[in-house]
Amino acid sequence: MENFTNETIDIGSLPKFEEVRFTALHPDYWKVVIIQWAVFFLIAATLLGFALFCVDDFAGFRLAASIAFLLIVVLSLFFSRIGFRKKAFAFRHHDVLFRHGVIATNTVVIPYNRVQHVALHEGLVSRYFGLAKIEIFTAGGNSSDIEIPGIQKEQAENIKQLLMGKIQKQL
Repeated sequence: MENFTNETIDIGSLPKFEEVRFTALHPDYWKVVIIQWAVFFLIAATLLGFALFCVDDFAGFRLAASIAFLLIVVLSLFFSRIGFRKKAFAFRHHDVLFRHGVIATNTVVIPYNRVQHVALHEGLVSRYFGLAKIEIFTAGGNSSDIEIPGIQKEQAENIKQLLMGKIQKQL
């Protein structure tokens, strides 16, 4: 312990993740988001329509509920579009970065030596557009730490192989 030192780090010399060139999600992923929202709102509109027009107790709320529903649809699509534009990812030599958010932008940085498992998923709609989602798991949780949707399937498979190779090197 007599050779122990704890020098101060020059914060100005640290690498800045903000300077990393991020890759945006594939443009077709926006179509996937729209289709998912459309299915959700179609089901919600059917249930709301049934409640408003088949149950007499809600007759006085038809106009207000319809306007509120349309406002919710418009706001959901607006914020989804903003969130879509902010989502991006980057792979560096030692870590993976994922940026997301609507109001506040969050950037998650995971070093490869913390990655324990990688999963590739294709949803029904995503598969139609040739897209996939990469899930990256680290220690200490049963859910993924990063989910990167909207990646071309071939590129997602390459990313999975890259990450699996990094995991194998650690063992």
